[in-house]
Amino acid sequence: MNPDLDRLQSYPFQKLSALLDGVASPPRKKPIALYIGEPKHPTPAFITQTLIDHLDGLAGYPLTAGGEALRTAIADWLRVRYQLDRVDPRSEVIPVNGSREALFAFAQAVVDSTRPDPIVIGPNPFYQIYEGAALLAGATPHYLNNLPQRGYAFDFAEPPEALWRRVQLVYVCSPGNPTGHVMPLDEWQRLFELSDRYGFIIASDECYSEIYFDEGRAPLGALQAASQLGRKGWPRLVMFSSLSKRSNVPGMRSGFVAGDAAILKQFLLYRTYHGCAMSLPVQAASVAAWKDEAHVIENRRLYREKFAVVLEILRPVMDVEMPDAAFYLWPRTPLPDPEFARRLHQEQAVSVLPGSFLARTAHGINPGADRVRIALVASVDECAEAAQRIRTFVETL
Repeated sequence: MNPDLDRLQSYPFQKLSALLDGVASPPRKKPIALYIGEPKHPTPAFITQTLIDHLDGLAGYPLTAGGEALRTAIADWLRVRYQLDRVDPRSEVIPVNGSREALFAFAQAVVDSTRPDPIVIGPNPFYQIYEGAALLAGATPHYLNNLPQRGYAFDFAEPPEALWRRVQLVYVCSPGNPTGHVMPLDEWQRLFELSDRYGFIIASDECYSEIYFDEGRAPLGALQAASQLGRKGWPRLVMFSSLSKRSNVPGMRSGFVAGDAAILKQFLLYRTYHGCAMSLPVQAASVAAWKDEAHVIENRRLYREKFAVVLEILRPVMDVEMPDAAFYLWPRTPLPDPEFARRLHQEQAVSVLPGSFLARTAHGINPGADRVRIALVASVDECAEAAQRIRTFVETL
């Protein structure tokens, strides 16, 4: 077996399951799960119907590169959403089976393990796929702490010059998971300058890009930032997106990769051996989803409503802030975060994710310690009920 498998840590949800093993919650309280970022809003009916209408596509093999209709729909969406002059659907877009699969596979295609001591930089706290992808590609992860005193921005000055020379790939997540931080143009500019200097590739995870709160201020994306800074062809830059959060179809496993055509050409070659082409019915449903914005606007309205209700309940008793975007709250806890999560489950039947499970100790601290991630994915009423139970719990401490 690959010895690097032994370097993988348990997934955060496995750690939470172990933490809560044998811990009974009050039988008269309905359990409310706010620990996982799985959208619970109904899948729009037109997406479901399109999937059904194209089930005959199960009889055919799909192309790894995806069909022209899907690549064109994605390219058109990118141009409008990020105010881009052009996106070539033939060379700058690849449909993928959800961003998770592609984020992992990308490191396997990018990292050159023949070069000495390759480094993959990522945020801390982080989506655990980044770490696993780096380790199984034969690289060493280096964590950049995203701290509240810096507005959760990256401290690109932290790594020394000698480390930057070994960096081959940098993962960023904007809007961030779990912080909700959206990278502004100056943060992107600094990262692009470092990429130009040291030659590393940037993988921008933007799966939360369509969950924001001001219809007039959509989050800045990586390709958009590069375009605004006059970077033609998005050198060494690839972004990842998904329909899961945007369109409430996490089980459909539909996303895309877009950016530097030369990188995507090689990534597509890798994927032809990887056996990961998107099925034709899912492609048809994805085309319908990318072409419609009405359901996405309604989705955002529901999240705005939930944030307004929950924050009004929690702010008097917890240090909690409205994120820039995404659907997470990232509050401080008055107890160590694992104890807070365990007792909240035990006393109020509400499950949240300890922040330390989403981070690693780096540069002397675990930036997730004494925080929990609360995913506002349930209904408005359930989120309000959960918030009231959390408040009651905190008031008893």
